[in-house]
Amino acid sequence: MKNQFNQLCVWPGTVVGDSKKTQEDFVKFFKDELGVTVKYETEVKTLPDTPECTETGGRNDLFFYIADDDIMKFAIPRLNMGIRWYEDVLSNGGGELYPTEVLEKYEKTW
Repeated sequence: MKNQFNQLCVWPGTVVGDSKKTQEDFVKFFKDELGVTVKYETEVKTLPDTPECTETGGRNDLFFYIADDDIMKFAIPRLNMGIRWYEDVLSNGGGELYPTEVLEKYEKTW
């Protein structure tokens, strides 16, 4: 099937906003610049800083999906933009960044 979306991506420190127009512009940007199809998902605020981690508290992270057909095309260019696969974020301590309800909502993606 064309344009199934199973790979969740995280773009740390990125704001698109809840406007339908800005979300459409976000999708168009990826199509125009990289030739890939993405689907905006949501934006999540990271948990407050802790004594052990003082650099991420309250950061806005953008969650979006990349079309399955475009994953290989997107895999390297995303690195230059600081975009990570959701499962990589979690395996590198990201489980401590997000509220429980976010982790539970996306647990099936990894």
